[in-house]
Amino acid sequence: MTQAVSKSQFKPRSLEYFRRIEQTGEELIITDHGRPVLKVVPYVADPEEHFRGLRNTVLKYDDPLEPVGVDDWDALK
Repeated sequence: MTQAVSKSQFKPRSLEYFRRIEQTGEELIITDHGRPVLKVVPYVADPEEHFRGLRNTVLKYDDPLEPVGVDDWDALK
């Protein structure tokens, strides 16, 4: 779950938030007057690491360029 904090809360406790992001890998949204302005995410040396878990998970791939039909949208709900 992504946590959100205001800039005024983030500033004095920034090192604490950085350590928490390092340990948990969760993202942090920083807000200004309730509006999201920044996202702090953990550094990943290999961006493809996120996609490795998805490899070989597609079971059927008939017409990838065809639009999804209206009936198919209902099935995805």
